[in-house]
Amino acid sequence: MEIDVIFRIAGIGIIVAIVNQLLSKADKGEYAVFVTLSGVIIIILSILPEIMNLFESLKELADF
Repeated sequence: MEIDVIFRIAGIGIIVAIVNQLLSKADKGEYAVFVTLSGVIIIILSILPEIMNLFESLKELADF
């Protein structure tokens, strides 16, 4: 895993946390939930290729 993936995940997490807090303070809790869910989906989609590489490596290791 490259370091830029970790920084990307951290950056998205920080942005989502800030927006979530701002929306919660403005009594927009339902929008805060959607922002959090969107952040989780974006992070999962960004690490999906890394997960696929992991399973390919495990498959090659198990095939001998």
